[in-house]
Amino acid sequence: MAYRSTRREARERALTLAYELDQRAVSAQDLLDGLPLPADDYVQTLLRGVDAHSAELDVLLNEHAKNWSIDRMPVIDRTLLRLATYELVYEPELATAVVINEAVELAKQYSTKDSGRFINGLLSRIAQVVREIPLESAEIES
Repeated sequence: MAYRSTRREARERALTLAYELDQRAVSAQDLLDGLPLPADDYVQTLLRGVDAHSAELDVLLNEHAKNWSIDRMPVIDRTLLRLATYELVYEPELATAVVINEAVELAKQYSTKDSGRFINGLLSRIAQVVREIPLESAEIES
């Protein structure tokens, strides 16, 4: 039986596992199969979703990142952006502000001092397109 966590905890765990996916270049299924304990259902959803849609997610990120390519981004930022973009595109029941805010908070905790603002701006632009909402409604105070 998988441990049940909050969405916040699930996102944080998914971040660590997605980081490992990026660094080790293994499939989500292989990574999940190798865990000593099964991951929470939402962690598995995020990890499998990012793995299955990585090419599409990277296209969206590259299209909306101003003067940045995905390979130049810090690994944590790139990983957070993939996770949050997956949620924006494939988890429409989640509130846009919650998805963006969680990614910004995780960036502030685990990445550079400028990462929160960068992630906020990029996810806000992506949300404007994939969720068809005005940019000012998508932006989160950081």
